Amino acid sequence: MAKKLYVGNLPYSTTNDDLAGTFSQYGEVSSATVMIDRMTGRSRGFGFVEMANDDEADKAVEELNGKDFGGRSLVVNEARPMGERPPRHEGGGFHGGRR
Repeated sequence: MAKKLYVGNLPYSTTNDDLAGTFSQYGEVSSATVMIDRMTGRSRGFGFVEMANDDEADKAVEELNGKDFGGRSLVVNEARPMGERPPRHEGGGFHGGRR
């Protein structure tokens, strides 16, 4: 069964390939994605890696959590499922003001 990992405190220059290459040392990587800010097109400093084998994923967490990566200390743990989120209000502007 595949296991999805959260990877935080990434250098902003990290690419999907960098992430996949680092985790592939511990087993088969199904996917690796650095999250990108839609407005700026820049990395948000975290990403997700999905590994095909749970034991390999656990080993990667054990070995990489707290390890230096590009001058930053990685945060690696099992990703939590997304919970309910309040609806987003599109647009901006002034709400409830005088007319």
